[in-house]
Amino acid sequence: MVNSIASTESNRIIAAIDMGTNSFHMVVARIDPKLPAFAIIAREKDTVRLGDSEAKTGCLKSEVMERAIATLSRFLDIAKTSNAEQVIAVATSAVREAPNGRDFLKRVADELDLNVSLISGQEEARRIYLGVLSGMEFNNQSQVIIDIGGGSTELILGDSSEPRCLTSTKIGAVRLTGEFVKTDPISREEFAYLQAYIRISLERPIDELRSHFKAGETLRLIGTAGTIETLAAINARENFGSVPSPLTGYELSLKDLRDLVNRFRKLSYAERLAIPGMSDKRAEIILAGALILQEAMILLGMESLTVCDRSLREGVIVDWMLSHGLIENRLRYQGSIRQRSIGLMADKYQVNTEESERTAEFSLKLFDQTQGMLHNWGTEERELLWAAAILHNCGLYISHSAHHKHSYYLIRNGELLGYTETEIEVIANLARYHRKSPPKKKHENFVNLPKKYREVVSKLHPFLRLAVALDRRQIGAIADFKCEHRPEIREFHMRLQPLDSGDDCALEMWSLDYKKPCFEDEYNLKLVATLEPTVVAV
Repeated sequence: MVNSIASTESNRIIAAIDMGTNSFHMVVARIDPKLPAFAIIAREKDTVRLGDSEAKTGCLKSEVMERAIATLSRFLDIAKTSNAEQVIAVATSAVREAPNGRDFLKRVADELDLNVSLISGQEEARRIYLGVLSGMEFNNQSQVIIDIGGGSTELILGDSSEPRCLTSTKIGAVRLTGEFVKTDPISREEFAYLQAYIRISLERPIDELRSHFKAGETLRLIGTAGTIETLAAINARENFGSVPSPLTGYELSLKDLRDLVNRFRKLSYAERLAIPGMSDKRAEIILAGALILQEAMILLGMESLTVCDRSLREGVIVDWMLSHGLIENRLRYQGSIRQRSIGLMADKYQVNTEESERTAEFSLKLFDQTQGMLHNWGTEERELLWAAAILHNCGLYISHSAHHKHSYYLIRNGELLGYTETEIEVIANLARYHRKSPPKKKHENFVNLPKKYREVVSKLHPFLRLAVALDRRQIGAIADFKCEHRPEIREFHMRLQPLDSGDDCALEMWSLDYKKPCFEDEYNLKLVATLEPTVVAV
């Protein structure tokens, strides 16, 4: 649902949907690009319980998917009524882990015309960080952020500039309740096992967080999402007689949290439900969620937590503003997250930077010089081609043999930040097809892509192949080239300019001839390459 209703530059309205394991949330935000800032003009929530999956297979249940689609349809109607120009939806752990998760997202796209981005745990943590940054002033003080969801818990360390550590752990209130809580009230044995499991699961991410602490710094703990907001609201109502609105800034002590955990463990579901402010769905899972928070605070050595009512969904809005160049304040560093993430992976796998940058330059020149003639792709696809060109040879880190396949694996599993799961899959596929066979219907990595992105890979991977050929000796022998499309005779001409006038570039010319069949087959054109004399300045 893109550009369904035009918005003026001074009054842009965007909707963001967070398809969580427990609940679906939507915020509709009015963006003022001049500040830049956004105001939430509508909030919607529905407890869908997407994480209530089939016990044996882990698949999303059919009735749950029906409920999810009904909720999304309602959200889209509200977004349309609010004049939202775009709806951005993200799915997290429940869909990531379900064997039929991608089939569900395809169904959403087909039935509702809504393309949902499946994001990794680390990408979820990054956007949570952005959401919290948009709602609280850090004053350059280091903050630990904890977000307890239905299927995962994110722990983040940052100080209003770049996040120093992003972690995501597969423990959440819905997941743990379903797996470990079988008695009502919970038995002593189950409680002890649940507590031990949580502590063991949290030790590694908290150790990772601690490794990024700076000596002598003062840390504050910030908590987000439904479990923490519910705990804070109950505590506020019981201690002060009312719940502050908004909850942002409310402090919950570890002592009060311990008291709540000890109460909840002795109460049945019906008794927990009778607590003012406790919803029926939250009453089922509140003990597991509260216990995750308690154990995290103990391991972190934190005596209190400050609530923030902004989280992933607001982070999706901020990320959209960053990607559209609307933010130039303290969040400005985030604008280059994709480039820095690609650079870090290239360093990690010892990519030849000079060679990969030349390949990227040639790939983008081919893209730019053929735009509007051979294709109509835009900035998004151009950036994915650039990323694939930079990383196309990272598989050499494993082995030269079949290194294009190794590149696919490393990129696919590399936790690239700033990209959705589908975008990472496109980058990996483009790198996979920079050599050897072209995409085929029997290649699972290719056929599992959504139709639009299969076309992106089919149309753009020949550019990467030609770019690799143009730097065959990896010495920058080709300085520049010009393209000419001659549709009347079905030919595509490339006039190459060598760096050295005495270099016949025989290996580059041979490689181009060897690599061109994929281009010719895809575009139904004959590729003709000629070496032009070097122009010497007088």
